[in-house]
Formats: sequence, structure tokens, C-alpha cells
Amino acid sequence: MIRLNLTATPQWLDLAPGLRLLVGPLTTALMVSARADPAIEALSEGASQEELALAMAKAVARRAVLDWEGVGDDTGNAVPVTPEGIDALLEIWPIFEAFQTQYVAKGLILDAEKNVSAPSPNGPSAGASATARLARGAAPTAPQD
Repeated sequence: MIRLNLTATPQWLDLAPGLRLLVGPLTTALMVSARADPAIEALSEGASQEELALAMAKAVARRAVLDWEGVGDDTGNAVPVTPEGIDALLEIWPIFEAFQTQYVAKGLILDAEKNVSAPSPNGPSAGASATARLARGAAPTAPQD
């Protein structure tokens, strides 16, 4: 069952102890925009799945992250959310994995679920229906061997 969040309010994701991100809803518009991100389009044709996954996660995060807590500079001072900061944060493997699992994967799971076909009905002719029709006045003919 798909559970719809009709409020479309931002939610906090706890990615690591003391680190959390406020993210907007993962919408179709957000995903379409992320897919058209210049960093994605700049990837070479031979880019690995890992390179594509990281570029896509960063593109999604740059659009989705509204605020954060627990992110600081070298001296421990809190820093504001910036595209460069988001990219740097996702370069940290456990953070990337947590973001992928808690945010991006939810959208991909729903995307995969919609690509599943319903099973065909049972019976010898249930899966197919006639598509050809005889012309008016034509007599049916037996197949020729």
C-alpha cells in the first residue's frame, strides 16, 4: 500500500548522531529537476553506476535539503546550507548511505513498484484477445499448411 503524505510538509531525517537534515517532500518535480541537473548531464557516457548514484544523490539533496543541524566548519562553527556544503556532506560515505536509504530509496522503491505488470488472468485463452476481424461478407478460412 502506498501511503500518501498530503500535507507535503518538510520532515527531519536523522542521518547520524547529532546530524539531521530538514528535507522537503520527494516529489516528481524534484526528481525530474534532479535528473536534468548539469552535473548529471556532464557525466560521460561511460560513467559507472557509483558515479551516477553519487551525482544523483547530490542533485536530489541540493533541491531537497532546506536546513540542517550538526554541520560545522573546521573550527566547529555551524554553517548554513549551501550547494557546496551539501556536496561535501554527501562525500562522507556513511552520510551518503543514510541519505540514500532514508530519502532517495523511498522514491526509487515507489518508481520500481509502478513498473511491475499485473499478472495475466488464468486459462488457455485468458491472456490474449482477438485483434483481427473478418471483413463483411468474407468467409473464414482454415489455416494453410
